[in-house]
Amino acid sequence: MRTLHEAVEAVETFSPAEERFNRRRRTAGLFLAPAIFLILLFAPLGDIPVAAHRMAAVMGLVVTLWLTEALPLAVTAMLGPCLAVVLGVATGRQALAPFADPIIFLFIGGFMLAQAMFVHGVDRRIAYTALAIRGVGHSAFRILLVYGAVCTSLSMWISNTATTAMMFPIGLSIIAHLGRTAPKSQQAAVRKFALAMMLITSFGPSIGGIGTPVGTPPNLIGIGMLEKIVGERISFFSWMALGVPIVVVLFGYLLLQFYLTSVRGLNVADGSTALVHEELKRLGPTTAGQRNVLIAFGITVALWIAPGAFAILQIDQTPFARAYSTAMPESVAAMFGAFLLFILPIDWRERRFTLTWDEAVKIDWGITLLYGGGLALGEMTFSTGLAQAMGEGITSWLPSQSTLALTVLFTGAAIVVSEAASNTASANMVIPIAIAVSQAAGVRAIEPVLGATLGASMGFMMPVSTAPNAIVYSSGFVPIGQMMRHGVMLDIVAFFVIITTVMLLGPMLF
Repeated sequence: MRTLHEAVEAVETFSPAEERFNRRRRTAGLFLAPAIFLILLFAPLGDIPVAAHRMAAVMGLVVTLWLTEALPLAVTAMLGPCLAVVLGVATGRQALAPFADPIIFLFIGGFMLAQAMFVHGVDRRIAYTALAIRGVGHSAFRILLVYGAVCTSLSMWISNTATTAMMFPIGLSIIAHLGRTAPKSQQAAVRKFALAMMLITSFGPSIGGIGTPVGTPPNLIGIGMLEKIVGERISFFSWMALGVPIVVVLFGYLLLQFYLTSVRGLNVADGSTALVHEELKRLGPTTAGQRNVLIAFGITVALWIAPGAFAILQIDQTPFARAYSTAMPESVAAMFGAFLLFILPIDWRERRFTLTWDEAVKIDWGITLLYGGGLALGEMTFSTGLAQAMGEGITSWLPSQSTLALTVLFTGAAIVVSEAASNTASANMVIPIAIAVSQAAGVRAIEPVLGATLGASMGFMMPVSTAPNAIVYSSGFVPIGQMMRHGVMLDIVAFFVIITTVMLLGPMLF
């Protein structure tokens, strides 16, 4: 059985030109990063503490390596804190402690639940069950609606890359079936529909990831830095109250955009639902493993959103609710959900359980290390005084220092950076600066940080912007010009939707 990562690698490809660009970018980074490090280490940077000066050199090295991807992102995330220890910026205990931050265990638990969904085919069953709903297969728009909704909603709980890798072959099968059954006069319409299907396979999961804290790494990076550096805690339920409306609005925009440009004019032949029903029949009845995964997942989600339910019921100040919040933080709830996977049996006589350890350890450990490294670097940037110096420097040339102005600035900056770097690296780079500038300007940091966090997931323009983009680009149905055109429009719409939502709901929720 393939692992989730093997499934991703099987479809994530780049064109020869993109491969050459990536190779040149990485080669440049290998030489440019050390040069920037030495320049910043020995250049006069004004009247700042020695530790802050050295930390600036470390950050210059790390940011360059992240942007060029000269080294694996997780390796760079570990290199930065270790180099800071060598330079005397912090002790080993201080620099490496964030790698055991509680949110790391939220990552681990969430990844194990996602791995179990993939191992037992829960994600595919959900997808085909939704597409088999009566009446869906008789309309091109309804097919796109349900297919896109599955892509978007699944990625609220598993990574956008994993969601795209799983949905990609399903989308290709639907396109191939429509191409075979449509008359010659409809072939041009099928090609337009194929473009919409592939783009929503990529864009939908990237949008859906912002709906929950565990949907995409930047969310937890923003939450973690706000709690560690600013002292503001954002609960699972509160994040969903902010993220889900953004997901709904952006998904609605996608549907409208693709309906107007790619779906109108395509007639679906009778019997087009046969493919979906055949695939669903091939999956067979629900297995014990699938039921166990859904049980563990349901319990975990219930544990995550319980504090929000207590608040809605106005019992969040009762002794029980307070005790629950203390005893069951999101990270512990995620780990209990993962523990259930090792306890719920598939075959008791053979002592076979829902998830084996060999399957569990195939989760994406690189993301957890990347998060830990980013949090460590962020904390040292503030503890050395570098963040304060950067914040004061940037604030001095800003024409406006209001909460709205900073939210606009850092939302836009995160979106732009995410087109050239991974969303996790973008969040690690932009969020600490957003906090530093907000503190220097004397405004609340929550709104600018939320804008930067959400903006970091908005990379839609190029195949190299996100792994989902690269996956669908490999289909041959997505010309680079079309991806850029649709991606730019979605970036612009997302920019305004994020800012509006953060400024309206942020003060009420946090």
